[in-house]
Amino acid sequence: MKLTHQWLSILEGCVLAALGLHILNSTGLLISGTAGVGMILLQVTDLSFGQLFFFLNMPFYLLAWLALGKHFAMRTFAAISVLSILSELFQHSIHIEIHPIVSSILGGLLVGFGLIILFRHNASLGGLNILAVYLERRFNIHASRTTLAADIGVLITAILILDSLSLVYSFLAFLLLSSVVGRYHRPPVWAQHHDSQHA
Repeated sequence: MKLTHQWLSILEGCVLAALGLHILNSTGLLISGTAGVGMILLQVTDLSFGQLFFFLNMPFYLLAWLALGKHFAMRTFAAISVLSILSELFQHSIHIEIHPIVSSILGGLLVGFGLIILFRHNASLGGLNILAVYLERRFNIHASRTTLAADIGVLITAILILDSLSLVYSFLAFLLLSSVVGRYHRPPVWAQHHDSQHA
């Protein structure tokens, strides 16, 4: 029963994050981390966001497996796969017309709460989220700090492809995501013990 609850929660987190990313993509805005990198690469490749997101995360699975435990790595791989599939489905089935400022608010909040659910069930959306969880567990650096640093890096890169107004809206989404993670995230101590016992 506990295992079923955990996987349902991970699925719910993926749905929230995928919807938030779709809303942001619909207005050409960016979000943090690997997802933000994927959004930037959309401008220069023929791949879809779901495909880019899946492939960009592949190098981080080894870090997750070696440093954070096989259970975390497997849950994260599952979450990334589900989000990639959902992104493809949303792209072809949900068409949104929305003002960019509303997109930045809704997108940032939805992705933030999706990440909170995943973090609390010992999973992530890969990439820089894996790095954030690793730094938190290894050096006690709160995940929101790593997330904000990643946001700044993506935003600096985005200067090359976005107009000034889109940059402002994207930065608002970044701040909202980081605020949600900073206020609601609590390191899942039970998950660390769980993985150490089953590693």
